[in-house]
Amino acid sequence: MALYESFAAAIYSYTGLSLAAFFTILALMVGVYRLVCGMFVAPDTMPEKRSLPHEPVIPPEPVQMGEMTLEELRAYNGSDPRKPLLMAIKGQIYDVSRGRMFYGPGGPYALFAGRDASRALALMSFDPNDLTGDLEGLGTSELEVLQDWEEKFMEKYVNVGRLVSEKTRDGDHDGSVEKTELNQELDRDTVDANAAVEANGMESDAKIN
Repeated sequence: MALYESFAAAIYSYTGLSLAAFFTILALMVGVYRLVCGMFVAPDTMPEKRSLPHEPVIPPEPVQMGEMTLEELRAYNGSDPRKPLLMAIKGQIYDVSRGRMFYGPGGPYALFAGRDASRALALMSFDPNDLTGDLEGLGTSELEVLQDWEEKFMEKYVNVGRLVSEKTRDGDHDGSVEKTELNQELDRDTVDANAAVEANGMESDAKIN
């Protein structure tokens, strides 16, 4: 009892508060402290820092592809990240790797990659049946839309080749062979004709003499 009275007297002498008032204020201070601490996350319970976003992948410089068939072009639709992303307009092939977010997998125009999208662009169509270079039946306004697309592609992307058909490619080869054989036949005919002329000339000279 004497200890309690001594403690109460000490509290009163230092704070001017009664023992009950002192403990009430102390309890309030502890409550406020816990409330404030609860508003912040302790360092050991902080969530792991999010990893920094990956730097955007810079596509390699466009490489000239030369002549390609539609079948060959389809391999460059973005399914293989190691290959450039290609697309054709009016038979001209463009490297659209810089626009992968638009023409790559998951992009709004991914359907056009690896294809000749001339008709689809002219009609602003996403119908797979319009993914062709056939412009038959298109009106003037639709051809103008396609022209605008082509000009944008020429300005923004690099032309890396052109589309050819298998028949055209094979036809060029066969034509070269046929042309060579024809030249050989013409040369033989020319030699034979010259020989005949010389023989006739010699025969005429012999008769005159």
